Amino acid sequence: MIVKEFIESENDSFELTRRHLVESLRFPIMAILTIWLIHMHQFVFDWDPARYGIMSRRLWGLPGILTGPLVHGSWKHLISNTFPLFVLTALSIYFYRKVAMRAFWMIYILTGISVWLFARPVSHIGASGVIYGLVSFIFWNGIFRRSLRSIILSLIVVLVYSGMFLGILPDQEGISWESHLLGSLAGIFASFWFKGELEDEEIDLDDPFATDRNLEKVYFLPRDVFDKTKAQRAMEAAEAQRWRAQSNDTLFPPFWNQDQTW
Repeated sequence: MIVKEFIESENDSFELTRRHLVESLRFPIMAILTIWLIHMHQFVFDWDPARYGIMSRRLWGLPGILTGPLVHGSWKHLISNTFPLFVLTALSIYFYRKVAMRAFWMIYILTGISVWLFARPVSHIGASGVIYGLVSFIFWNGIFRRSLRSIILSLIVVLVYSGMFLGILPDQEGISWESHLLGSLAGIFASFWFKGELEDEEIDLDDPFATDRNLEKVYFLPRDVFDKTKAQRAMEAAEAQRWRAQSNDTLFPPFWNQDQTW
């Protein structure tokens, strides 16, 4: 009976993991298919992708905030962005499923807006800004969340994608280093913004960093002190004083209440 329950429990756990993995891959696959279909359409009909990029500080370039990451200048450009976009998006959704999609769109929009505001007045295209944002998001989660698995994941990302940090250096010919830098800053902001929404797996008493993060904060005053009326606080104070008086009478009865024999 015990063996049967253990096998059923293991099967349920495996099924949940498999389902979660499938759900984590769904959006990255759709994203990759979208940018590939757009590029094939661009290649067949020979239209200029720069028209759909983010043209800084130009009103007609505002739609590029949405369309810029979807278009690429060449097949090489597309292929170089495909694998990291797929892997990093899938990792984010798998390990941070509560916040991953909100963080993704926050990085997407914030990167586009900041590029439109601060970048050079050229057309910025490609998903690399979003990729840098996802790298930064995963890395800084290890710092802000301080869960063991988020730290391990951030170290893995650093080891695999450490070479990408050269992409934020300025004055690189043909590279939108502004998108890389501003995308990284957007990733830091998203990580900080969602740091309090821990995953169930991150709340683990065996985690050496869990004590400081999971214990309820101790406040000088009760949290509802300002929600109570003056009368309620007075009643509670009187009740507490009455309880203390009864406790003192029980533990340390005064000598004049005792029967004394001399």
